[in-house]
Amino acid sequence: MIQVFPEAKSVKVEFQGEVIAETRDALRMEEGTYPPVYYIPRKDVKMERLARTDHRTHCPHKGDASYFSLPGAANAVWSYEAPFDAVAAIRGHLAFYPDKVTIRVA
Repeated sequence: MIQVFPEAKSVKVEFQGEVIAETRDALRMEEGTYPPVYYIPRKDVKMERLARTDHRTHCPHKGDASYFSLPGAANAVWSYEAPFDAVAAIRGHLAFYPDKVTIRVA
């Protein structure tokens, strides 16, 4: 089961010492036994630091994901630009792979 909640805490994403995203409007997705994933509104992401890639994946629960790279970190960021209705709240948000960036929730 997938659940999406507003995250009450601030979420900050850093890449190579630079803050790439910072928000108090993140969404926390909980999916089964996986660690939570934080989805950050595009307005709170330094979009100029991201480069869209041709990589795509499909999730039967969320839809089709598009990807972005950071310098030296291919496909480090993803977005469901037309998510399924059950997770429509994540439209317009980005998520980051925690093994490619540092995510701080405080």
